[in-house]
This record gives sequence, C-alpha cells and structure tokens, in this order.
Amino acid sequence: MQAMKLSSVSLSDEFIKQVKEEVTPHWGELGWVTYKRTYARWLPEKGRTENWDETVKRVVEGNINLDPRLHEDNVDPQVVDDLTEEAKKLYKLIYGLSATPSGRNLWISGTSYQDRNGDALNNCWFIAVRPQSYGHSHILPEYLQPDTPAVSMPYSFMFDQLMKGGGVGFSVTKDNIHKIPLVDKKIDLKVIIDKDSKSYQDSLDMGATDKDEWLKNHSIKDVRYYRLPDTREGWVVANAHLIDMHFNGTNADGKTDLVLDMSDIREKGAKIKGFGGTASGPMPLIEMLIDINSLLNSRVGRHLSSVDATDIGNLIGKTVVAGNVRRSAELALGSADDEDFITMKQDKDKLYHHRWASNNSVAVDSEFDNYGPVADSIQHNGEPGIVNLELSKNYGRKIDGLQKDIDANVEGTNPCGEISLANGEPCNLFEVFPYVASQQGWDLDEAFTLGTRFSKRVTFSNYDWEVSRNVIENNRRIGISMSGIQDWILAKFGNRVVTGYEDAKDPETGEAIKKPIYDPRVVKEVDGLYKAVVRADKDYSDTLGCKPSIKHTTVKPSGTVAKLAGVSEGMHFHYAGYLIQRIRFQDSDPLLPALKACGYHVEPDVYTKSTMVAEFPIRASHADSENFASAGNVSIAEQFATQAFLQTYWSDNAVSCTVTFQPDEGDQIAPLMRQYRFTTKSTSLLPYVGNEFKQAPKEPIDEKTYEDKVMEIHGDVATVFAKQNDNHDKKGIELVDQTDCAGGACPVK
Repeated sequence: MQAMKLSSVSLSDEFIKQVKEEVTPHWGELGWVTYKRTYARWLPEKGRTENWDETVKRVVEGNINLDPRLHEDNVDPQVVDDLTEEAKKLYKLIYGLSATPSGRNLWISGTSYQDRNGDALNNCWFIAVRPQSYGHSHILPEYLQPDTPAVSMPYSFMFDQLMKGGGVGFSVTKDNIHKIPLVDKKIDLKVIIDKDSKSYQDSLDMGATDKDEWLKNHSIKDVRYYRLPDTREGWVVANAHLIDMHFNGTNADGKTDLVLDMSDIREKGAKIKGFGGTASGPMPLIEMLIDINSLLNSRVGRHLSSVDATDIGNLIGKTVVAGNVRRSAELALGSADDEDFITMKQDKDKLYHHRWASNNSVAVDSEFDNYGPVADSIQHNGEPGIVNLELSKNYGRKIDGLQKDIDANVEGTNPCGEISLANGEPCNLFEVFPYVASQQGWDLDEAFTLGTRFSKRVTFSNYDWEVSRNVIENNRRIGISMSGIQDWILAKFGNRVVTGYEDAKDPETGEAIKKPIYDPRVVKEVDGLYKAVVRADKDYSDTLGCKPSIKHTTVKPSGTVAKLAGVSEGMHFHYAGYLIQRIRFQDSDPLLPALKACGYHVEPDVYTKSTMVAEFPIRASHADSENFASAGNVSIAEQFATQAFLQTYWSDNAVSCTVTFQPDEGDQIAPLMRQYRFTTKSTSLLPYVGNEFKQAPKEPIDEKTYEDKVMEIHGDVATVFAKQNDNHDKKGIELVDQTDCAGGACPVK
C-alpha cells in the first residue's frame, strides 16, 4: 500500500450520535454538575459551555493525534484506520464513564493550548531544590547561559508548572540544600507601576512605587531593570532575577538594585485566553517578590535552610492560588532527621501566611525506625507523611521482588504520593472504574489496554523544559490507576480484600505482627490486570519504536473525577454509607436556579462571601451490605493492609493513601508504619472528622435522613438548566474549591 500524507484522526458526527443512542453515561449523584462546572470548556461560537459528548470528542481526538506515526512525512493510511477504530473504542469507554483520563486531560486535551504546550496534560511534577541549569527551555533568563547552574531554576520550574495548573513536589532534603551556595548580596528591590495601569492604586497599596516619581530621581542604566511582559513567563523571570541577584555566581553585572516594572500586567478580572480563567492583577506577585526578597536579605552571609527553601516554594504557591482559579498543590519533601523542617508548621503566624501551601513529608529508607516522633506529630498535625525512596528505586510491585536500581533516579514524589519521580519528571495518569466498566460490558483487559495507550501517547507531547524532555524520553513513565476499588471488589467478590489476620513474625525483623489475609480471587484478578497493562505497553512501545515505560501502574486518590462516575475515590473507602456532599458555587452561577428548581437545598456559605453551598444526598454503593465499610468505621489496620495489598499486586509506582484514624487508634500508627515499611512507598494519615464542622464538604447521615432528602428532589438538573438558559450558560464560572484528588491535595485543572 502506498503511504500518503494524512493530518489527523477525527470522529464523525454520525458515530457520536450512534454512541449517544447506545450508551448512557454512568453519572454519579453529583457527576453531571461536577462535570459542567469543572471540565466543560466555553464554546464562543455557540455561546455556551461544552456538553459531555463534545468534551469527550475533544479529549479523545486531542490524545489519539499525539501518536507519533501521524507526524511522519508519509502516513500509512492503515495507521489512520487503526487509530480511528481505537479512538472509537476510547470514546465509548470514556463517554460511558467506565474510565477517564486525568482531570488535566479532560480540561486541556484537544485544545489549542495543548498544541503549544504539552506540560498541562500532566497532573503533577517533581523538582529538586538545588542549583540547576535551565538548558534549552522555553524560559531562560537573559543573564544566564543554558548550562549555567542557577539557584532560581527549580523555583522557576515550580512557578511555571503551578501556573499551568499542575501540582509540584519538591525536595529540600539536606543533600539538596547543602548544594545551595551562600547568600552573597543584599538586594534593594523596587516594584514600579505606571499611572495608566488599572492596577495602579492596588499595586501602590501592596508596596509598589509610582513609575514617574521613581524615574525623576533614578536612571534605569544604574540598576537591573526588568519590565515584565504580560505573560506567565514574565512572572517567572521576574522571580528568577530576584533570586539569582543574591548569589555571586549568577549576578554577572554585580548590581544590587533591582527594579521590576509591572505596568504591562493585565488588571484583575481580565480573561486569560488559552488556559482559561481570569487574571488577578499584579498584586499577589508584588507581595510575593517583597516577601522573598526580605527572606533572602535576612540570610546574607549564610546558607539557606530547608525551612527557608520551603518558605520560598510556599510563597510561590500562595501567589498562584491568589493569582487565578487554579489550585496550587505542593509537597515539600525533607529529611527525616530535620527537626526544624518537621516542626515548621508549628509557627502559626507563618502557617496562616504561607506555610499552608504545601503538604510536608519526610524521605526515609527501610532502615528508618524512629516512627514514634513521626506518629506523635501526625496525631497533632496530620503531618508529616512518609516517602520511602529506597523502595521506589529498587522495587516495582512488591510481589516481583527486589529489582535493584530499576528506578534509580527517583528523588521524590508528586503531591499526592502515587508516583515516585525523578528530577523534572511528571506523573501521567489515566484511571479505569472497573465497577462501572464491568456493568457496561467491557472486558477489563481491553479497558486497561486503552488507558495504557492513551497515557503512552501523552509522553510524545511537546514539553517546555529540557530537564523534563530528557527524563520523559528516558522513562516514558505512565500511571494507570483504578478507582472505585472498594465498590468493585465488594460487587464482584462479595467481601473486602482483607478477609482476616493471622499471627506471624515480620520476615525482616522477626517481630510479632498481625499479618493480613487477602482474598486469593482478588489477588488473581488484580495480578492479571497488571500483566495486561504491561503487555499493552510493550506492544505499543514496540510499534512506536520507543522504550517500554519504566513503571506502569498506580492508585491515584481521585476526587473530582471519581465524583463524575459516583464511585469510591481511589483505594479509599466511602466517607460514609449515607452522606450529604456539599459543593460550593459562585453566587452568580446559573446552575444554582436549576438546582433550586429541582429541590436541592442551597444556602449562603458561612465562610466565604459571594459563595453558595448546595447539598447533595449521596448513597454509597452497597451501603446496606453487611461487608460494607466506610472511612468512619473501617480500622486503621485494614486501611494499611489494603494499601499494602495494592502495592504488592497492582502498583509498580506507588499507592496514594490517606489513612483516616479515630482518636483511640493513635497508638497504632507507629507500629503499623513499622510493619509495612518494607512494602508501602508513601503514606499519609489524617484524623477522621465526621460532621464536626459547619457546612463540612461531607457530612455522614443516617438512611432515613437520606431518604427524606431524596424525596425533596424532583426533575433532572441538566434538563432544567438547559431550559432555563436556552442552553446558553455563562462563561468562566466553575465550582469553588473542587479538587482532582482526595483531601484537596491536587488541582482541578
């Protein structure tokens, strides 16, 4: 067959219509509402946001056309035919909500933004805080050469990725921090702004200076002057100037006066094209720059500590939160013997000012055994989490045994802890809901195969940072997850995976333990699905002529995406058998009248102005089963054992797990951490809060209360919404405080 040049794969309107007639999406009780205000993009030509069929079409076409064979000079028509058939299967899989790519892909895939920048298709990133060179990246401050190590580089990487909507894990372990040189110079920072700027007065209130007044008494040639372009890169480079001027090695002109001109930054409320959302004006950036400069000036003649390095990262994260609708997700990874790092959030003033911006964990190895102080801190503060880098470097699934240096370059993790990452590397996720997929007649091997190929294509995107391009090409890491695990196991096997415990001795230490007993049927099923993913990756890698993925599987915490299909989140147990789920909306959201018309209770938010709270009664799958367990009553021991099961038989990356514990279980934390330290790669814990807070996101209720609230609901929100708005809703409105991960750790988009 003669090869010919073909541009792309697309799905026909006839095919979409056929699927809509044959497949019903498995919406959860608040799935459609969550979708409409989280992932439906604005369609200017139609004066409304997308409908689900349009979102799925955009996402699937955006992904399938990343296949590198479509970008060759001559494209084989058979490749196009094969990929078109694959796109059809993917469409059916995702449209029915048997599986979804990550929330990042639901928002970005198939947009013009993806064409310019593939970074935003990835959920999260990791960077080590130590001097690094920018290389040939899209951001290179003009005072640097590509190969010049700079203290600013990891912070520029962090700032850039956070503003693109990704979460960032960063390492401030002692071996990284000790590589940062002395702070050499005190810098006099001036932020100036023109009177014509619509942000003029607000910027002056934040500490800026009138530009004309400054120019009367100063000359630009005597200072380091940078006029920020109205771009994401401009914000990043301004911060890079500030940081690097404090260090001799990257302050080539030796100047100690820095002037940053904010006159071109768009005003608060202006629309941001491409990525979406609205601008904040320059005010959060001004505050951040002044705070970072004050911190660095106070350290002249000294080295930065891990706490200082974390503070800079947190100030950046705080700015991103204030700067747009994006959620900033950070995880700071410190050394396990760094007491200052472990206790840094005990400074309440700084906690409320900026240290809230990261979850903090400590890096350990399997020899670490001092879990008492860690457990005590967890009981009081819910931190630190534990990340075992040694296990990540030398193990995939635990059942596969020691594979020394299988992932030797791992240095940290993403903010939710499900993927161990090398410097500059992203997590690249797709999740299958086996409970829903089985109901919709999918062969699970095929569902996981389609997800594997979807994620593999993401590794062929255009990446902005050289450090990322290099590690992605080398590792091709993917993270195929399953969610609704508790629902699926209970439906298919009639019980939970942990069926009991037996007295045993720890094989590594000889200590007496309660060893969990796993249902062998579940073990066989999960092991088989893992092998299907590995086969699919090998086959596709052979086809594309690239390396197989260094690791393949994970369990992400899910959150917003799990709400779409109404399944339990990741490996976690449902919060309760019956509950009220509260969702926050901007008070101008046109969904609110539709919700009220359908009988949902809506009231003002008691914490935040201009925000409304809608209540959704939720019944967990199998809530009435004698084997059902919820986060409110499942034991801490079973949660640890379930995470260990998934790390042993399913995930060769890691398993994101937030173990919830009751007050009387605190004394079990240290022993259980010690028992599973040779198995689990990352663990975090939080106390179970139940309904202690007014307007809590989740409030456990009894069955009768649930039934009463359901009886108040009538009509379909989607239908009423379309009728009220003539299917023309407002641009730029989204859910408030919704996250793609459990517990608020990761961003929506």
